[in-house]
Amino acid sequence: MTTPSALPSCTIVGILDDGWPGLPDLARARLAGAACVIGAGRTLELVADFLPPAARRHALDGAFARLPGWIAEAQAAGGRAVVLATGDPLCHGIATTLIDKLGAHAVEVLPAPSTLQLAFARLRLPWQDARLASCHGADAGEWQPDPLQPAPGPAHGLYRIVRAVAEQPLVAAFTSPANGPDRLARALLAAGYGEAGSGEEVRLSVVARLCLADEAVFPRLALAEAAQRRFPEPNVVIVERLPASTHDAPADVAAAPAAHPLPASAPLFGFDDLDYVQRTPEKGLITKLEARALSLARLALRTDSVVWDIGAGAGSVGLEASRLARHGHVWAIEKNAADAANARANARRLRATNYSLVEGKAPAGLEHWPAPDAVFIGGSGGELAELIALVLGRLRPGGRLVMNFVTLENLATATTALAAAGAGWEVTMLSAARSQPILDLHRLAAQNPVWIVTARKEAP
Repeated sequence: MTTPSALPSCTIVGILDDGWPGLPDLARARLAGAACVIGAGRTLELVADFLPPAARRHALDGAFARLPGWIAEAQAAGGRAVVLATGDPLCHGIATTLIDKLGAHAVEVLPAPSTLQLAFARLRLPWQDARLASCHGADAGEWQPDPLQPAPGPAHGLYRIVRAVAEQPLVAAFTSPANGPDRLARALLAAGYGEAGSGEEVRLSVVARLCLADEAVFPRLALAEAAQRRFPEPNVVIVERLPASTHDAPADVAAAPAAHPLPASAPLFGFDDLDYVQRTPEKGLITKLEARALSLARLALRTDSVVWDIGAGAGSVGLEASRLARHGHVWAIEKNAADAANARANARRLRATNYSLVEGKAPAGLEHWPAPDAVFIGGSGGELAELIALVLGRLRPGGRLVMNFVTLENLATATTALAAAGAGWEVTMLSAARSQPILDLHRLAAQNPVWIVTARKEAP
């Protein structure tokens, strides 16, 4: 049990917009005995009339770096600092940062209900299965204003929320004035949500100005509607993926399923070749299912792997890798404009928001990509030896390079380059056959043999 003499030097008090009336007695006592009180300007105003006259007040707005110094000053003077935070300071809040800087022994946390918790209460939604995310920060910019540009990567301010929606049917998000519900709705539309024929709907609920007289709730808006509106601030957002009403589906869905986004119930990988081939300009520009399955196994992906897909073609390997490495990211490059366009269309259909495709010829631009855990080369454009040397230099320790070849010449070039680099490698020849109907019987039709080369970068 913590005694008054052993109280930490800093108390973080969670507060909502109802201010002093909503604080419990213990939080009020800490504020009454504070040597300094720190918080955002609007938060300080909520308690200004109840603070001791001698307490110093520090506004955090634009001065976050000074926070540890203010706390240290109060401690040196024999007093305690109270930091005001919205809601639960341990839920995407300031408490985590302060505990890291000061140590757990130096921090006391007195939380209020999280604004997300209150938002679910206003909507009468259970939230034990919700995924929590945040875009509360600097202006992130629009998600993808130009569909010909690569999809944003992990550095984008909306990335975590968009990925959370891909992985979880119920997501709750903290917003900011710059990154509001309307921008999030536009990002989800750009990522392929909200389109008819996917077997689900995505609805966005906004709860604004919690605990104030003008509190407002906007339940289950369609993404297109939310994208065009501005909402009162501050606010939080709940995103739900719901089964679509059967009458909403267009009549041609069954006839052309590949033209529509896949539902959340789709498999992680192992799609039929026709899912990709019917969207490519030339048949054969795809890694076939059998080779794709073995190549993905050889890549040995983790859920957080960073993957390169060089010579993406229709995107089949990279897109299925993005579903396996759902907490990672796939960076793909394709030199043919028509193939790149089809790969982008496939990415939208799969809602692969952790997949960024660049139209260009490798190795140009690869030096700017993050170091990979796994690299797949399906096409090289005549730069194979140079690509192998570059990849082996960039692979993280323990990473894997997997290459597919159908010609003896490229196989020889690859093994020679690997040997020259001192890399360990192995080759698997995959020769598969598929059943085909012949009259009322079936026969086996052989596919072209594929050499699958696997190289590993050993950990030091």
